Amino acid sequence: MMQNRSFKEYVTNRFYNELFNAVSSYLEQNHRDLDVSSHLVRTIDGAELSDIDIKSVFVDSLPGMKIEFDVLLEAEFEISETDRHTDRYDQKRRWFKVTCSGDLSCNLADFAINATEEYDYRSKQDNPMSDSLVPIIHKEQLESVAKAFLEKYYQEALYNPMPIDPMVLTERMGLSIQLKNITSDFSTFGQVFFADCVTEYYDKESSSFKKIQVKSGTILVDPDAYFLRNLGSVNNTIIHECVHWDKHRKAFELERLYNENATQIKCLVVGGIKDNKGKSANDWMEWQANALAPRIQMPAEPFKVKAKEYIIRFMRETNARHTIEVMEQVITALETDFGVSRQAAKIRLVELGFEEAIGTYTYLDGRYVKPHGFRKGAIKVNQTFSLSAQDAALERFFNPELRALTDSGDYLFIDNHYVYNAPLYVQPGENGKLDLTGYARSHMDECCLVFDMTITSKVADKYYTACFLNREPSDITFEIKYHNGYQNAPQERQVAMRKKYQAEAIEIRKQMTDDPEQCMELLLKWRDMNYTDLGSEIDRDPKTISRTVKGETTPKVETAALICFGLHLPPVISEKLMTVLQCPLNPMNSNHQWINEALHVKYPEPLWAVQEYLYQYGVEI
Repeated sequence: MMQNRSFKEYVTNRFYNELFNAVSSYLEQNHRDLDVSSHLVRTIDGAELSDIDIKSVFVDSLPGMKIEFDVLLEAEFEISETDRHTDRYDQKRRWFKVTCSGDLSCNLADFAINATEEYDYRSKQDNPMSDSLVPIIHKEQLESVAKAFLEKYYQEALYNPMPIDPMVLTERMGLSIQLKNITSDFSTFGQVFFADCVTEYYDKESSSFKKIQVKSGTILVDPDAYFLRNLGSVNNTIIHECVHWDKHRKAFELERLYNENATQIKCLVVGGIKDNKGKSANDWMEWQANALAPRIQMPAEPFKVKAKEYIIRFMRETNARHTIEVMEQVITALETDFGVSRQAAKIRLVELGFEEAIGTYTYLDGRYVKPHGFRKGAIKVNQTFSLSAQDAALERFFNPELRALTDSGDYLFIDNHYVYNAPLYVQPGENGKLDLTGYARSHMDECCLVFDMTITSKVADKYYTACFLNREPSDITFEIKYHNGYQNAPQERQVAMRKKYQAEAIEIRKQMTDDPEQCMELLLKWRDMNYTDLGSEIDRDPKTISRTVKGETTPKVETAALICFGLHLPPVISEKLMTVLQCPLNPMNSNHQWINEALHVKYPEPLWAVQEYLYQYGVEI
């Protein structure tokens, strides 16, 4: 890990005398032209420098390891006027700009001062660098920087969609690759060396670290990366290190000026970096390498051309009506064409404006959520329609607005989404289990609630926005919050139908008394069922149900819940029936909590689907 080094500090310590002499010479030669005023000195006959204070150093990166830099300094000097009668003196301060250059490959042994002048304006650097000699690259420049990288090393990839062969790239850059286990725990799977040195690698056979001689320009890649990850991720690792070599050698050489034993940048190739506040030099280098590597692997123009080509082709071949229906096929094809990981292809599509990709390959509750789409711009990258059952339950418990929407039965939790309970959006699917309609999956903004995501795990500071798109199994944990007030209204007809059904349920609820038998007769009639039908639905003896209702046996909470699920009772009715059957749900009992959750968001589902939902949380009914 490199420390935060300051080029300004280094210049101050090493070249103070040279800079002092340069300003002193300038004052000696140009004292009559100084832009200073004085009440004591009318005509400046001389100027003598007493001290300089270096304020800033602005660095411009030149080809190779050369740099040019403007040193802005404040000079303290004495001006004087001499005549036949007396000498007059005055103390003055003035800013100067000293333009310097040097080659980092020779430790600035060729340091030269090219110009000295009174500071009027700051020169604009063509390739500006930070005080740590890390290139200054803004987010909006990433595409052009990646393009320039390819123009330099891999031009053909700009004109023809193709995978970037890391072996070809490293050869063109004068680098070499060695396969070695870097750590025992696979925490580091790529590193590049900027100087000849002896380093350690992990020998699996002896379970110990051993030393190896490596040359400058060597990239170590953990061979287990090929087995524990995928080829796309390995390619990304190597290209990531190539970016370090191309962009960060000068930062490394600055480190070497402070620490001659420095040899490498060691990094975890896992994602982006922390927020914009307080980034270290290492943070910036990692951000740049992480951001540029996929843009190099998937250059914007050929990638977009290929994506559009696949969308048209797959929609024609499958007779798809919506882009989202073929987006997984598109991602798979692009993954192969460009030699990247599936998630990298997905994220790149979203970056380039294909928002339909957001709803693909989201992994929740041990499975992939079905693809879904929405109106362009309907949600932000850190927002989602998809959440785990546990997050859904927690949010419903803590958020009264969300709870109100589900207590009324207006929204059901189906396929990891809170979806509006109307026929246009919800339909019986396989084996009678409720599913989102094709229309709903293509119009999620119209029928599903939106949630905000924030990263809460210990690695949060190492990830950037695109991480939200990559919700596969990982060490990353997200906090999900209901985006109160952010809700796209379902179509009027669906709302009207839902209100009609809700009014019917409320009317039934009004007719319910505290008599269990009266309640059951009312509900069975409403559902056009009898005890035999209900018994068959919930796999219970009809006589046992009847005895329970009559109070001849003490009902269990699970049995009462079964009756509610068998009758598909909306929350406003099931809550009353549970009370009438003397089976209140204890909010301090985790099993009861999950039963309550299912009664609110799963009640229209067939019983087997409800049982499947509850079973994953250890609840059996």
